[in-house]
Amino acid sequence: MNTLAHDIPSLRDKVSPEEWAVRADLAACYRLVAHYGWEDLVFTHITARVPGTEGQFLINPYGMFFDEITASSLVKIDIHGDKIGDSPFPVNPAGFVIHSAIHAARHDARCVLHTHTLNGVAVSTQRAGLLPISQHAISVLASLGYHDFEGPALRDDEKPRLVADLGDKTSLILRNHGLLTVGETVAEAFVAMYYLEASCAIQVRAQSGGGELIPVPKEIIETAYAQVMAAARPRGSRGTLVWPGLLRRLDRIDPSYRT
Repeated sequence: MNTLAHDIPSLRDKVSPEEWAVRADLAACYRLVAHYGWEDLVFTHITARVPGTEGQFLINPYGMFFDEITASSLVKIDIHGDKIGDSPFPVNPAGFVIHSAIHAARHDARCVLHTHTLNGVAVSTQRAGLLPISQHAISVLASLGYHDFEGPALRDDEKPRLVADLGDKTSLILRNHGLLTVGETVAEAFVAMYYLEASCAIQVRAQSGGGELIPVPKEIIETAYAQVMAAARPRGSRGTLVWPGLLRRLDRIDPSYRT
């Protein structure tokens, strides 16, 4: 059990039910990122828009590890990364540059998830990017963009280029940097990252084998993506389909993310 969770006063009765639901999902997402080994100490972010607002977001308390984060410890910030309300935790406004750019430009991007995984960074360094060599990659390539490295993403003047490179896509490979996904819900952003990360891991392992890789023909990629989406449609989306099970998994491991 995560004892740190018991030292943080609950905000459940101090925020709206809608905000609390997003807080619980976002805390779960941080825990899942840690569970799957995607975290980079404390140096990436996952953000979610506060329901009913356009310029308020939830973000991790800077310095807290992802497997320690709870719904109540998440910090509310504005579009500049400055804290809103009385929170004892600091935030890293410099690291919010990427997120603020996307949240401001994409109303549908209610959740933005960014990672620096070894597999993701490895593929981000390859000129050809993500290769069409796996079924996992097929589900990513139809909505994938690339953004060239301009140094640490700390400057506001990079925002327009970042937004343009993402466009209306779901996934973005930040060259020499890492991975990014967006979603209308936390669940959708997480599942998109799962497939993007898995595609990168498969590619790195396939390349390490040294043999000739077999690309999936373009015409198959175009039809297969529609088939993948159609398979999840009865439940609304892939996120809707798998998120309850992921929460059950977390509850078996440590339910303190809900506090």
